[in-house]
Amino acid sequence: MDRLDAMKVFVAALDEGSLAGASRKTGRSAAAVSRAIAFLEAHVGVPLLHRTTRSIKLSEAGERYALACRKVLQDLEEADRQAAGERSVPRGTLTITAPVVAGVEFLRAIVDDFMEEYPTVTIRLYLLDRPVNLIDEGIDLALRISHLADSTLVAHQIGDVRRVVVASPRYLSKHPRINEPADLGKHQIIAMTHFGLDSWSFPPVVGSSVPRAVSFTPRLVVNSVRAAASSAVDAHGVTRLFSYHIATEIKEGLLRVILADAEHAPIPVHLVSPYGRLAVPKVRAFVDFALPRLRAQFACFTKDASK
Repeated sequence: MDRLDAMKVFVAALDEGSLAGASRKTGRSAAAVSRAIAFLEAHVGVPLLHRTTRSIKLSEAGERYALACRKVLQDLEEADRQAAGERSVPRGTLTITAPVVAGVEFLRAIVDDFMEEYPTVTIRLYLLDRPVNLIDEGIDLALRISHLADSTLVAHQIGDVRRVVVASPRYLSKHPRINEPADLGKHQIIAMTHFGLDSWSFPPVVGSSVPRAVSFTPRLVVNSVRAAASSAVDAHGVTRLFSYHIATEIKEGLLRVILADAEHAPIPVHLVSPYGRLAVPKVRAFVDFALPRLRAQFACFTKDASK
């Protein structure tokens, strides 16, 4: 059996999450998929996958081998393009991931416009509110709203966002004033699972190095940005979200930012890719297309722009 061919089957199984998925993706029988992976395991001498009836999971050796397989296949794909004289022509499938709200509100429209301009590129857009390993999961590009810890990624700064505390003018008119974080203890809190279920942290006061923590018993706990924002707009309490989550509501006066002087430092937003992927025409084309558009969108989330 050809080892490169078996690698393609192995990576397809990882991308689809099952041997049955790899069978559908590659157009092979389930038995052929199993034989390909067994061939690789016999070649390397260790199990690569832990199999169950419904899913697969990489072994420790499989994790390392998967990285190598993806790199080999990516390098081969790029070599084929260069040999065919197509280095400057974007084509093929581009896989992108982003947080759910940012993907829906900002990236989705850019993806649609890009596909109109580049009809030979197909895009898979995965909207996920969880950490994603770009190499393990075969991702070309990711929109990241966080401080970057992985130095192996190539990052393009887009802007930054803020963690803001907000409430509706109607709610604020009927409840005690909120002048400092400690005042939140007197209010109805709409807690988001991402931002703390029973306490919120704030930067230290001047002259101190100890962050301020405000504990509370939430009136409502949700795991949906839209649910938290809607309940706050309807005057049911105070919530904390990223500035891009509720930019429209703030602009329209439906929500008001409070405790702006007690905000944490902004969180950077980047478009990132694994090292070497920018040499692939479809990736380079999307980065050049998306960066100015994303930067224009995220420019409105600075502190000055919200006033």
